[in-house]
Amino acid sequence: MKLWGGRFETEPAQIMEEFNASLPFDQRLYREDIVASQAHAKMLGKTGIIADEDAKAIVKGLKEVLADFEKGKFVFTATDEDIHTAVERGLGEKIGVTAGKLRTGRSRNDQAVTDLRLYVMNDIDQTVDLIADLMKALTDRAEAEGGAIMPGYTHLQKAQPITLGHHLMSYVFMLERDAARFTDCRGRADILSLGSGALAGTTFPIDRDMVAAELGFTRVSSNSLDGVADRDFVLEFLAAAAVTMTHLSRFAEELIMWSSREFGFARMSEAFSTGSSIMPQKKNPDAAELVRGKTGRVVGDLMAMLTVMKGLPLAYNKDLQEDKESLFDAGDTAKKCLRVMVGVVETLTFDAARMSKAADDDFITATDLADYLAVKGMPFSAAHTIVGNIVKICVRKNKRLTDLSLEEYKDFSPLFERDVLDVIRVKRSVERRTSRGGVSPDQLKSQIAEARSLINKFRRPTA
Repeated sequence: MKLWGGRFETEPAQIMEEFNASLPFDQRLYREDIVASQAHAKMLGKTGIIADEDAKAIVKGLKEVLADFEKGKFVFTATDEDIHTAVERGLGEKIGVTAGKLRTGRSRNDQAVTDLRLYVMNDIDQTVDLIADLMKALTDRAEAEGGAIMPGYTHLQKAQPITLGHHLMSYVFMLERDAARFTDCRGRADILSLGSGALAGTTFPIDRDMVAAELGFTRVSSNSLDGVADRDFVLEFLAAAAVTMTHLSRFAEELIMWSSREFGFARMSEAFSTGSSIMPQKKNPDAAELVRGKTGRVVGDLMAMLTVMKGLPLAYNKDLQEDKESLFDAGDTAKKCLRVMVGVVETLTFDAARMSKAADDDFITATDLADYLAVKGMPFSAAHTIVGNIVKICVRKNKRLTDLSLEEYKDFSPLFERDVLDVIRVKRSVERRTSRGGVSPDQLKSQIAEARSLINKFRRPTA
């Protein structure tokens, strides 16, 4: 019989049964549902709302139901509308009619959102661990091979020389903010909704603080309508996942370019590449391409849930059943992509010589020339114009900046002296950028040290 069947005279249509059921996807919440139910039963017994022996029987029966799930022995039936119905039915088969007392003082509305909050908190812990793994993989590569000089780009045009380490570390600090976003989201998911009832609380003298402590929540919802009606913590999780995936996608895009013959900066290992069914020579960067593609999927999950939430009147509406599939998909996708990217980064092969050669042309130290004149006292705007003219002449004569003699430089400005020939060297350009966060070797060491500290901050202590 349905949990809500008392008022109805006929059974739902078969298509409605299928349309209404959430069990195909919410069954993965079985552990959260059972753990939350055990905490609720203990509270009912301690407060005297139900007999203590009944509470103990419920807790024991739920433990047996959980064991059945863990061993793969729990069998769903056609009458199981959702995971809550299934667990209660399973409990009834263990302890009989006493199982019905578990429903005292709660609703599926506050039960469902409590399960979801527990799930999100646990999923965030796993995701942050994986982000820390990727941060470490990138930092390790930056430390080992980060001195290799390469072009930095704006508008996908060579701009200024940087190092491989500096480039890799940029993603480490993006990922640090991703981990922080998830951690912040966890704090806002950490609110017990159980006890809100369907929407108005309950007349029973429940102890919500006891349940919160039992389940590891640090706060209890202050308003029963808010407790059951909002899913902002799901939206925030999806937003954090979408931003993280966007960062992964940008890196994936660069790896795809870098592994092409045109760039040749890096080679992805065969373990994370595939071939072509028709072109024998192909080695495709499919791992990176899939990460790039799956980013659209996670962004779509966020957009879908924002659209679900935008017009819902208080309090609970069945639309909220849609929260789970988007949440599960985004979380699963992000975690899988993070795992893959760790493997990709750990097995990449970089071509330092190819990167260095690419950095040694296209007037990549032109800004250094302008800075040189500015240091000599010339307004930077004037220096910018002079160097622009130098580049224009070089393009016309098919020369590089390093091809010009000191006399030719002096034709543009008497401020140029012999040391200008050192300033325009690519290696010197990198070494001289010592401002905090810059590309110099010392700054790279500082960034790596900072990253190691951040990684440790996000690591959960091991038992």
